[in-house]
Amino acid sequence: MFNFLQTLVQRAFLAVEKPLSAIFGDRLNPLYYLGAITYFLLWVVIGTGLYLYAFFETGVAGAFDSVEALTHGQWFFGGIVRSVHRYASDGLMLSMVLHLVRHATFDHHRGLRWFSWVSGVLLMWLTYASGVNGYMLPWDRLSQFVVTATTEWFDVLPLIGGSMTRNFISNANVSDRLFSLLAFMHIGLPLSVLAVLWIHTQRTPSAKTNPPRPLMIGIMVSLVVLSLIKPALSQGRVDMATWPATVHFDWFYLPAYPLIQGWGPTKTWLFSIGATVLLVLMPWLPPQRRGKQKSWSMAVHPDERIISARSGETLLDAGLREDLPMPFECRNGGCGVCKATLLHGKVHLQPYQESALTAAERAAGKTLLCCAEPLSDVEIEYVPQHNPKALPLKQYVARVTRLEPLSYDVMRLCLQTEGGSALQFYAGQYINIVLGDGAKRSFSFAAAPHTAEEIELHVRLVPGGRFTTEVFTHMKVGDTLRFEGPLGAFTLREDSEKPIIFVAGSTGFAPVKSMLEHAFHHGLNRRMILYWGVRSRRDLYLGSLAEQWAQEHANFTFIPVLSDARPEDDWSGRTGLVHEAILADFPDLSQHQVYACGSVQMVAAAQPAFVKHGISTDDCFSDAFHLAPQKPLDGQHADMVKLGGSNV
Repeated sequence: MFNFLQTLVQRAFLAVEKPLSAIFGDRLNPLYYLGAITYFLLWVVIGTGLYLYAFFETGVAGAFDSVEALTHGQWFFGGIVRSVHRYASDGLMLSMVLHLVRHATFDHHRGLRWFSWVSGVLLMWLTYASGVNGYMLPWDRLSQFVVTATTEWFDVLPLIGGSMTRNFISNANVSDRLFSLLAFMHIGLPLSVLAVLWIHTQRTPSAKTNPPRPLMIGIMVSLVVLSLIKPALSQGRVDMATWPATVHFDWFYLPAYPLIQGWGPTKTWLFSIGATVLLVLMPWLPPQRRGKQKSWSMAVHPDERIISARSGETLLDAGLREDLPMPFECRNGGCGVCKATLLHGKVHLQPYQESALTAAERAAGKTLLCCAEPLSDVEIEYVPQHNPKALPLKQYVARVTRLEPLSYDVMRLCLQTEGGSALQFYAGQYINIVLGDGAKRSFSFAAAPHTAEEIELHVRLVPGGRFTTEVFTHMKVGDTLRFEGPLGAFTLREDSEKPIIFVAGSTGFAPVKSMLEHAFHHGLNRRMILYWGVRSRRDLYLGSLAEQWAQEHANFTFIPVLSDARPEDDWSGRTGLVHEAILADFPDLSQHQVYACGSVQMVAAAQPAFVKHGISTDDCFSDAFHLAPQKPLDGQHADMVKLGGSNV
């Protein structure tokens, strides 16, 4: 039944949004900015309230007359301000309730959003109380009705026990001190609303607290026009000796008062408390979504970052939480600004307007970041609002803990971050070493994340290389380095059962080592084969480790391939180009996944060849980088893989 009602209300929202988008445009649809409109109306209420308070007499004798003087004596401005204050308050309550209903309808109140939901419920009651309190201050017949009914409502509570009503039995019982208390409450309650609203907003990444300027102008014009057509007026001076026969009612702020009159205070309390408890518990009430709540990895291009995307969190919120420059506008699946390409993985799409994402676009792999929730690890590509490379990355200071030669031209460099805390990263990612002048050199993590007490890098000596020469000639244990990261999206996908073929060229072995150790640690049972292509035998700097893996893990095979074996290598194994060795062993790659990390030449030659032999582009992952162009290099070194640690 609940699912049926939820679907019905969802369709109602989408049906109303459609003509509003036709009138206002996708980017100015008021229903896409309910939270921001609430913020804006609150500022209007506070601004007009400060003006009204400047002319208000905080006393029983002068309150009514001061409001009348403001309304009629300043009719050209004071009366309009009073009316705008009243109608902005009504609009505030309306937009807040609609905002709450929309979030509940589209399941934006569960999981990690529970805090925003609960604080939103508190905000609604604080705003309601502030509005009710505001109707007490003009000290007219409506004020009398609200004060009397409120005191009767509160008097049934055991702690009060009828003491409040005695203060309003006759005109003589209402003192200036009591009236000052009412005025003080009308200052304190809005301040509480602001405080809770600030906390509420902090939980939404990059929350917009102002609607687009055309909407703000339109709202203000509408409020002024409404104030001129139907101004807010007082309803006669208070007379506690008589009960007002009729009052002009405000159904936005006073809907509980007919219940007090009809049901009585006790039943109204039971209803109000029950409704509040129900609202607060809604994030945990059925029907809950199936599946265990967890975090998924989200690889993002062109930022070359991997971030965490939690179940129930949209991809847009996950990206904005990490300060990625993702474009967005409505956040409700209406404008299409946040459209991106889903390269890998599965997502659940919340309801959206078909004009924002057509069936053809969805079939082509497009998705809406503001509506897409991850169901697996995902990889996406989007067009950033500005250059992602200009975004500042978090920098660390690290101390050199080990320098261990692995071969004649490869050094194991181990670092530990300042403070000793382990760096969180994904197997296959890399860091940028930041040199003194700001230049950067990129190196892959060469160990699995679970062994991250220290960072392991494989640095290959490049003739004339600025940083690599420093590592081999002058660097010592205890030296400090600055680096930024982690970066990169070349990581192991664990949502498939297909056998994996790893292709490593030279020190491209480093990220492959990280991924394999991660797979072994987590008991990945898929068939895994490593083809490591190097020039000569001495370039297999950790060949014995790969052979040890093959002995310890029945699902792993190691096949080294030499492209330029020398006589002294005494080599009887595979020779030639590494990708040709793979194609000789696997003429049909349609049921495999390939991870290739090596020189640009190797990857450029291998990837098209793999596709021709049946592999899906969704199952072929590669990472290849050029050397930083600090100086010209000969052909032998010009295309070394940056990710493996060959950047000079």
